[in-house]
Amino acid sequence: MAHIVLMGAGIGGLPAAYEMRDMLDKQHKVTVINAVDYFQFVPSNPWIAVGWRKRDDIVLQLAPLLQRKGIDFIAKAVTAIDPEANQLTVDGGQTVSYDYLVIITGPKLSFDEVPGAGPVSSGGGGHTHSVCTVDHAEAFFKDYEEFLKAPGPIVIGAMPGASCFGPAYEFAFIVDADLRKRKLRSKVPITFVTSEPYIGHLGLGGVGDSKSLLESEMRGHDIKWITNAKTTKVEAGKLFTTQLDDKGEPYKEHEVPFKISMMLPAFKGVNAVAAVPGLCNPRGFVLIDEYQRSKKHRNIFSAGVCVAIPPVEVTPVPTGAPKTGYMIETMVSAIVHNIKDELAGQPVTTQATWNAICLADMGDTGAAFVALPQIPPRNVNWFKKGKWVHLAKIGFEKYFLRKMRAGSSEPAFEKFVLKSLGIARLLK
Repeated sequence: MAHIVLMGAGIGGLPAAYEMRDMLDKQHKVTVINAVDYFQFVPSNPWIAVGWRKRDDIVLQLAPLLQRKGIDFIAKAVTAIDPEANQLTVDGGQTVSYDYLVIITGPKLSFDEVPGAGPVSSGGGGHTHSVCTVDHAEAFFKDYEEFLKAPGPIVIGAMPGASCFGPAYEFAFIVDADLRKRKLRSKVPITFVTSEPYIGHLGLGGVGDSKSLLESEMRGHDIKWITNAKTTKVEAGKLFTTQLDDKGEPYKEHEVPFKISMMLPAFKGVNAVAAVPGLCNPRGFVLIDEYQRSKKHRNIFSAGVCVAIPPVEVTPVPTGAPKTGYMIETMVSAIVHNIKDELAGQPVTTQATWNAICLADMGDTGAAFVALPQIPPRNVNWFKKGKWVHLAKIGFEKYFLRKMRAGSSEPAFEKFVLKSLGIARLLK
């Protein structure tokens, strides 16, 4: 009997646990360890932040879902990994031994890289919000409700080193749409501050017409922007950023006023993972081979935001490459197949499809893109906008949560997004 332990129960971790349990013989034990006792559908957090969703709409309690599938569950944070002993330690001192470890933790939010950044609710005295977790999104909404009583300027964007730019664009347009519905948009200047070298870069060097389409949308919605923005500090009501030129030299200093702000942080690997010698790169992301397996510890696999992927290109202000839902789904499926093969004494052969596919809501419309492969030059370089994307994202939210409640291991992104919306033809 083998014991497979999965660290993390998010967009990648929970489906991975379901698929692992369904594909492996019942003699093998599957355990999920997660820092909190619930799953959250992270793509819906921007809607939480403006009151379009409630916490209960996107949060599922993990214990009953996993127990029903015959999966053990520990709702504690992992504090240490000992790969030589094949053992984890969780908060409180309990140890858990494993034969295979699958790291799908998501990132550590590195607010401390910019002084004054980070949610006030985190206790660090920060002045910016985030929509990376449901707790952070709820904290924004609490302040947003007060903001609506006396509106003023808003700053939205992404810090130096950020890699997940889609939610920043989503949030800018969602806030714009919400303010228009409330007849308050005329009282709220919106500035988009991003480390990207240009609007629509997305950490991918642009996709199709993303630059011109997103610039046009921002002009049409009267959203000002600052690109190549090296944000250096945040004070109460003011964000300080140095705009660099194409050579990486300071071009212009900005002091951007705000009454409320949402700035996505750079990511790092979580502490317990980053502390393992030889497992990660300097930022704590797991170094893997083409089979999602650790380059040093052959019984450790990893998927999702916590794996090391090099930037698509060097930019004046550092930017990272995003890991989108479809990419994560193929990573976890590859891991399950490869562990199954190893247990059967077969060589591992399954590789993930590292294609970037994204649905981004824009309040009352949306944008979708396909970058195949992620790093240019590409076989497919496709970017489209339309209300169908807005409706598709709503549909996918309902579909994914329904699958998680049902314990289904069927690939959600592939079935709903690729097939239902006809995007699958782009991958042929």
